[in-house]
Amino acid sequence: MGNVVAIVGRPNVGKSTLFNRLTQTRQAIVDKEAGTTRDRHYGKVEWCGKEFSLIDTGGWVVNSEDVFEEEINKQVQIAVDEADIILFAVDIMNGLTDLDDAVAKIMRRTKKPVIVVANKADNYESHSLGAEFYRLGLGDPFCVSAMNGSCTGDLLDKVISLFADRQTEEPEEELPRIAVVGRPNAGKSSLINAFIGEERHIVTEIAGTTRDSIYTKYNKFGLNFYLVDTAGIRKKGKVEEDLEYYSVIRSIRAIEGADVCVLMIDATRGIESQDLNIFSIIQKNRKGLVVCVNKWDLVDGKNQQVINSYTNAIRERMAPFTDFPILFISALTKQRIYKVLETCKAVYDNRKKRIPTARLNETMLPIIENTPPPAWKGKYIKIKYITQLTDTYIPAFVFFCNLPQWIKEPYKRFLENKIRENWDFSGTPVNILMKEK
Repeated sequence: MGNVVAIVGRPNVGKSTLFNRLTQTRQAIVDKEAGTTRDRHYGKVEWCGKEFSLIDTGGWVVNSEDVFEEEINKQVQIAVDEADIILFAVDIMNGLTDLDDAVAKIMRRTKKPVIVVANKADNYESHSLGAEFYRLGLGDPFCVSAMNGSCTGDLLDKVISLFADRQTEEPEEELPRIAVVGRPNAGKSSLINAFIGEERHIVTEIAGTTRDSIYTKYNKFGLNFYLVDTAGIRKKGKVEEDLEYYSVIRSIRAIEGADVCVLMIDATRGIESQDLNIFSIIQKNRKGLVVCVNKWDLVDGKNQQVINSYTNAIRERMAPFTDFPILFISALTKQRIYKVLETCKAVYDNRKKRIPTARLNETMLPIIENTPPPAWKGKYIKIKYITQLTDTYIPAFVFFCNLPQWIKEPYKRFLENKIRENWDFSGTPVNILMKEK
């Protein structure tokens, strides 16, 4: 399970700039995929071969522009509850403010490592101003400039040195790991309870440290699987339910520990930005996806037309990735509960699916002949051969061609759609790679 690092601080100290600076390494690559920019406050950072998740809590607070002390206290509290390490951003040019003191007060109570990041130290003369932040009683301040990146490497070295090398026990068996995620009140607990039911055979509960996800092994209806449950979800947070973004931060760990995510949507409320945030985190982590529209028993006039309009609305909001199963369920009446598990298993199997190279070329090459990639500056692009890579996390196909750099995103998407039309990869992301032959 990954480590989670959170950035906190009062408004306008450059939290988002710092976030963008630190996640840059990955985002430059990840964000070529359309649709991944929905959620600007969660990213992956890779440094010296270690990877961690970075959360910008300020971005999730409803009115982060207004300097409401309680709002800021709320986000700080969330960071303290949910993160492993906290970066406390302050502004070296403005010096200490009352709000900084208020945040520091909460920080001093936590047992978790806190790093004071004195931002906006754009030149070395300003570094001497950082001394006043010793007053916060939180150790040495790191003077950095998120704007031009100076000294951010030292900061990342420090962050990585703080990670405990904790080995979460991963489940030994190769079984699907399923996480149920969604907004508060979408019915996650009801679904999990319906899964567990009475005829349950809970074999083992494999837990890492309590902060991590817990894998509970079930075998029900003849299916074997692990339910990923973030330990934190069990205790009601100290923070009131209205904090919707709290649920997103909560979901991050569960999503990272799972193979297939069940995204619960409330049929009575439709798709909300919250659902899209969680969806984009599932996509960023390249996980399998099953969308469940819950509380279907409460919807009036459930004819095929209603179902179709619902399905279309969901796929439209989540485009360009639209090839995933959508189930209409009711956790309360246990309607189609078994189908959810069956579908998760199918999505899990799709991730492992291998297509023989001969069949791939037989099917795809004629399609490519008919609609070749657009020529670029008078040069024709020829795709000669296709193969699927082995031992990849999600299905990955390599297309060997003469000018891989000229093949643009829309054409890759066209190829992906054709592969999906011919083989069932429903619910799992697919990687399309271009290589020079």
